Amino acid sequence: MILRNGDYDILIVAEGTYPYVRGGVSSWIHQLITGLNEFKFGLVFIGSAESDYQEIKYELPENLTYLYVDYLFKKEETPSPKYIPKYKDFNIVEQLHEWFNSKDQTMPEYVKSLKFYNTTASFEKFLYSESSWEYIQKNYMKNTPDSPFIDYFWSVRNMHTPIWRVVNIANNIKKPKMVHSPSTGYAGFLASLLSSNYKIPFVLTEHGIYVRERKIDMLNTNLFKENKSIFQKKLGELAYAKQMWIKFFENIGKITYESADIIISLFEKARKIQIEYGADKNKTKVIPNGVDVEELSKLRKNEIPKVVSLIGRVVPIKDIKTFIKAVKIASEEIGGLEGWIVGPEDEDETYAKECHTLVDLLGLGEKVKFLGFQNIKDILPKTGLLTLSSISEGMPLTIIEGFAAGIPAVTTDVGSCKDLIYGGNQEDKKLGKAGEVVSIANPTELAKAYVKFFKNEDLYNDAKKAAIKRVEKLYTKEMFLKNYRDIYLKYLEK
Repeated sequence: MILRNGDYDILIVAEGTYPYVRGGVSSWIHQLITGLNEFKFGLVFIGSAESDYQEIKYELPENLTYLYVDYLFKKEETPSPKYIPKYKDFNIVEQLHEWFNSKDQTMPEYVKSLKFYNTTASFEKFLYSESSWEYIQKNYMKNTPDSPFIDYFWSVRNMHTPIWRVVNIANNIKKPKMVHSPSTGYAGFLASLLSSNYKIPFVLTEHGIYVRERKIDMLNTNLFKENKSIFQKKLGELAYAKQMWIKFFENIGKITYESADIIISLFEKARKIQIEYGADKNKTKVIPNGVDVEELSKLRKNEIPKVVSLIGRVVPIKDIKTFIKAVKIASEEIGGLEGWIVGPEDEDETYAKECHTLVDLLGLGEKVKFLGFQNIKDILPKTGLLTLSSISEGMPLTIIEGFAAGIPAVTTDVGSCKDLIYGGNQEDKKLGKAGEVVSIANPTELAKAYVKFFKNEDLYNDAKKAAIKRVEKLYTKEMFLKNYRDIYLKYLEK
């Protein structure tokens, strides 16, 4: 579905984010487009299913001149069933699967070719060919014969179908001059296809490490039955279906890293993880997020509100339940303490309901408030501490925004939080601690940190000063935009 159809220079591929979801990567994309208004941008939004999204959440910038919206899971694009006999080129598909399961770093060129997915390994052939059917049977008997075949069959179908949804998008969008993806995954795969097909530059920026986050999803999901064979008796060993999904996302990541001209991370630790997952270290570069320090500095205040705010989506990866428990513990020592959960609840309504239930069970109805999405400028002046209880993060923009407003942070040890709060290199560390970092899933540690800052005003003010110094030196919007302006100009000139 094309919502805007003008000419453009740079195509951004947004998987499940901008402009239909607020915060995080979406805020980053909006900041990038609005801040670099000398460029014309196009954007492809790839959603899961149309029913998962509502209206556009942002006022679209004028320099966003092309907007294409599509979804990975929709019945109307599935070809009608028909018998396709065995075909001789299927051995190429088998070789590709063997390569995916090997440690060979030499990627076959056709894996990035639109022609390959439109002809040799078309969607129809995957769904209905006798060759495909026999190959699925063979791998089932080889890998997981004790589990129900129907479960295995539909796992394979559901895993691979989105590949051709992405191929269809690549077939239909207007040709870009360069492509920029904020993740690997399906967005990175689409960018890889476009880069290879049109011989255009491809910039990759990873906010979180996509493969690691999908592993967390797989570990936490109950969608797959634990049908383990007699050889899968080791404690903690994953069901084969989960292993397949993890391997699938690892391979999509390999394709993306191989295809990208430059691979950007938000902090040094993430860059090293990218290299571990197969990124060429010579392609890697660190560009941190940046915020409008001048504007946010107007929100600084002298008083310390007894409010701990968690700004983020109400989803399991943010571990909102740990925050709720921490507020319960801290409120027993800090009279009048409130915990604010500021973010949308519609992404995982079951989890959000569980969080509300937990608040009721702990008797926190007056102390924990669910505020939904809010303008951050309305929240920060009323906040004493910012917090994150996440089990995975990249470089959280809300923490940097809080620093610009003079608010210390208490977070779990995820993503770049330790660098943000304690400093990255030795020179940065000399600026001081802008809060505290605690272990994951530990409400007691979170609560102790909240209490410590609220009870010790000198400690709080030292953290506040460190936060302001760090954001002013390292995380300004001007630095962020200059870095990407230079990259865009370099590759557009090519």
